[in-house]
Amino acid sequence: MEGKTFQEVIEGRRSHRKFADKAVSDEEAKKILDAALMAPAGKRANAWEFIVITDKEQAKALSECKPFGSAFVAEAPMSIVVCADTSKTDVWVEDCSIAAIYMQLTAESLGLGSCWSQIRQRASRKEGKTACGYVKELLGIPDNYEVECIISIGHKVEEKRPFDPNRLQREKIHWGRF
Repeated sequence: MEGKTFQEVIEGRRSHRKFADKAVSDEEAKKILDAALMAPAGKRANAWEFIVITDKEQAKALSECKPFGSAFVAEAPMSIVVCADTSKTDVWVEDCSIAAIYMQLTAESLGLGSCWSQIRQRASRKEGKTACGYVKELLGIPDNYEVECIISIGHKVEEKRPFDPNRLQREKIHWGRF
């Protein structure tokens, strides 16, 4: 699947919540993680950290971090928890988000599917806990870190139609002023 133009990657990247029962190869994982490490970061603080989950039991526990929007993590061959040391930069949310989308676009360029599960500012299934608190406790993430999201990646079980550029909401674009 490599050899797609950047435009084809952008048009083709859709959320995939179902994955084939096939591991992401070490070479694919390296390319995806290298892309995250190449992502721009404010003042090059590189406050982000990436926790790679491939163990099924760990993935199942991780999928239970919130009541909705994370069930697919249980079946993903690989999930990457994107977190950051919030004491290093005030733009950790932006830096984590850029690294996460770099991973998703790289996965798409390799013919893999991915889906983002938002963790920051989400409630947990556990009474009195946030999704972030649940994930931090589960994975031993230090107190000065926050979790932005989980990116699940795997081989697609179906191809989804790419975005149709003719259906874009061009009325959302403003030139000069709102």
